Amino acid sequence: VEVMVPMRVMMSARAPASLLARARAFSSVPSTMKAAVIRETGPAEVMKVETDYPVPEIKDGQVLVKNEFAGINFIDTYHRKGLYERELPFVGGQEGGGVVAAVTPKAEAQGIKVGDRVAYSILQTYSEYSAVPAAKILKVPDGVGLDVATACVVQGLTAHYLTHDAHAQLIKPGEWMLIHGVGGGTCQWAAQMARLRGYKVIGTAAKGKREVAEQTMCNELILLDEVPGKSFEDYESVDVTKKVMEITGGEGCKAVIDGIGLSTVDISINSLARRGIFVSFGNASGSVPAFPVLRLIGKSAFVTRPKLLDYTVDRAELDRRAGDIFGWLLNGELKVKIDTYFDLEDAVKGHQYLEEGKSTGKVLYRIN
Repeated sequence: VEVMVPMRVMMSARAPASLLARARAFSSVPSTMKAAVIRETGPAEVMKVETDYPVPEIKDGQVLVKNEFAGINFIDTYHRKGLYERELPFVGGQEGGGVVAAVTPKAEAQGIKVGDRVAYSILQTYSEYSAVPAAKILKVPDGVGLDVATACVVQGLTAHYLTHDAHAQLIKPGEWMLIHGVGGGTCQWAAQMARLRGYKVIGTAAKGKREVAEQTMCNELILLDEVPGKSFEDYESVDVTKKVMEITGGEGCKAVIDGIGLSTVDISINSLARRGIFVSFGNASGSVPAFPVLRLIGKSAFVTRPKLLDYTVDRAELDRRAGDIFGWLLNGELKVKIDTYFDLEDAVKGHQYLEEGKSTGKVLYRIN
């Protein structure tokens, strides 16, 4: 049912009267909501689920989304720990999916309407409602579930830019790419997309995630022992660089995609081919320490530390990446594994599950 939007969902009493009159919303939008809030940084237990957190107010050009799912990503744990500084307090998460509950005139002019199924990425998604700029909204096509679409937004888009652009085209189809941690999360996506791009892929994974890793269709897998209670493998249990050189005939890989960090930095650099590129995008085992640029001279190598925001700089780039991903999902070329769901009330357990290395795919909060 479409009715006039209550004052409480608008940005402020100073909003133009025409905006207040023209915005549309579900009649059931409340003034408060449930949200997982971080008021101090630290372990997972610092995250508290509050039931009276204010529903965000929307400015013209934004929409209010009633969330059904929120993605749990390692970057969320970095924010919670204080590794990536945020102003306190804040609502966790940056990946959501649900149904549009309210629109403003500028958002409506962009073709967004109440009831649309959407996915998006902003800061603040561990909540029943999120205020989202229309420019960030991805309409979810029929045939793609909202849970899968939510998984696309951070992990899928990240995997897309890693395999398509972050390597600066220093790798060509038919050449080798090393991807760490293909048994879970973003790099499950990346391995599949790399194969779709025509690269030959070497994947690393824990022995306990072998079945999942095999489904990514890597050309070669290097299986490692597990580190109990951690989200990464034991990279000292196998001489990964030696195996990479054996597989590639001594040439190495033209690109290495590394979300592990501290435990793999040496392996990644040493596994590069001449004029190869080390793409470091995560810190699962700890931050990559500073190293002298002279270290890259042996193979005239490159290094980059990218982030998603710099690879979705405008609507056209966002739509291009999302269009590829949704298309692959619909035609069956890309497989997404939803590992498990946690109710938002169990927010702490969701973070612990991810950080303890238990996931074999996407982990989501279910928001009722």
